Amino acid sequence: MSGIPDELQPLLDQESSVPAAIEPNRSTSKLQDGQVLLAPSEARSIELDTIPETATVGRNLTWTSAYMLTVSRIVGSGIFATPGSIYKTVGSVGLALTIWIVGTIVAACGLAISIELGCMLPRSGGHKVYLEFMYRRPRFLASTMVAVQAVVLGFSASNCIVFGEYMLAALDIEATAFRQRTLAVGLLTVITIIHGCFLRTGIWIQNALGWVKIGLMAFMAILGVVALFLPRTSSRDNVEALSVPRLFEGSNWELVALSTAFFKVIYSFAGYDNVNNVLNEVKNPVRTLKTMAPTALLTVAVFYFLINIAYFIVVPLEEIKNSGELVAALFFEKIFGASIGSTILPILVAISGAGNVMVVTFALARLNQEIARQGFLPFPKYLASSYPFGAPLGGLLVHYIPSILVITLPPQQDVYAFILDVEGYPGQFFTMAIAIGTLWLRRSRPDLKRPFKTWLAAIWLRIALSACMMVAPFVPPKDGRGDVGFWYATYAVVGGGM
Repeated sequence: MSGIPDELQPLLDQESSVPAAIEPNRSTSKLQDGQVLLAPSEARSIELDTIPETATVGRNLTWTSAYMLTVSRIVGSGIFATPGSIYKTVGSVGLALTIWIVGTIVAACGLAISIELGCMLPRSGGHKVYLEFMYRRPRFLASTMVAVQAVVLGFSASNCIVFGEYMLAALDIEATAFRQRTLAVGLLTVITIIHGCFLRTGIWIQNALGWVKIGLMAFMAILGVVALFLPRTSSRDNVEALSVPRLFEGSNWELVALSTAFFKVIYSFAGYDNVNNVLNEVKNPVRTLKTMAPTALLTVAVFYFLINIAYFIVVPLEEIKNSGELVAALFFEKIFGASIGSTILPILVAISGAGNVMVVTFALARLNQEIARQGFLPFPKYLASSYPFGAPLGGLLVHYIPSILVITLPPQQDVYAFILDVEGYPGQFFTMAIAIGTLWLRRSRPDLKRPFKTWLAAIWLRIALSACMMVAPFVPPKDGRGDVGFWYATYAVVGGGM
């Protein structure tokens, strides 16, 4: 392979056991179905990276399965926990709703880029595959950065925290720091055991919880409309503040406030590209990705907006501001009363958060396993193994340890907001790198087949917003405080340093 340019060589294995490539004049339309068959005698004409692989378990994910995998990954605790914090940060209903709309547009731009790359490189791995494909030099730099980000910042702490809060609220138990963290650690421990020892059971549970999430969001959106006609809700008290002339009254336009609120919205949409991580297991991956992903994001975005409006209709604005992560519990309590509203339905919200932890843990464990298989983690023989239960137990443990540390170490009153910001900030570097890499590939590799091509405006918007989000946390607010009790830019330093 010495005569092949470095950027056309496989990333890790110079003497790949996979046959070279398809003939230069052969149609690549069959790439959509993963049906390309290669012969050892065929000359290399495109990188192995662009040839779809089929997982050893086969292509078992249908359009519906992929849709549920995406929706279940996006919807966790965000829509049930962050609206109160976002409203408190930005100061007005109008600006809070605007942040959610802008977040939806930005998520759609990011999704369009993911669809282009997923259709062009229809292989499992997501951003890991894309960054390795785009940035070949210095060799292994992209792989190392992805490995560090996945291991150090790939935790599931935030939804574990919300699970603990909502379960204590539902059981009418005082939410002390010890109790909340004990429940959070217990949830993560149980999920790690299920995914590590009972693989099929874990998959069945997380699929069932996905349907629970969709039903819960639809139910809450309908309740917001019904609440207009219920005498016990606060719709009449809020109507003046919700009028158009007063929508933006009290808005906080400081860059730090807008950036922290925006990070929380982006967190609520995180996972729209989840199927890109498992394309080897998707039937007709290109065709499925092009139609399923926009449908899933549109479904979630509509429900998110309707649920935010429902919160503002039902719950008094001052209570929303002081609700912390319990705004959904207040919403149910105002409609159904303390006995039902503060018990049964908050349990459903906690279950939704638990379902998200299951999906995230499931995916990140496999990413950690792949990282170990490439030699970027110590003891790769053990961490990359599926022994003894046919599941990535080593990858699960790599995910478990940093998650436990993040749950237990930060101050209790700031732990949730801090976790969201720490998770969101480093992602901006990868987002910008992928967007810039997409532009570079269009210029340097016009020969690659692109079944879907995103708009240039969407790519440039992602680049511009990522740049703003990298700088914004370091612009000091007027009072010198952010949404946590310590230095306002701590999350940027911690996340960026990692």
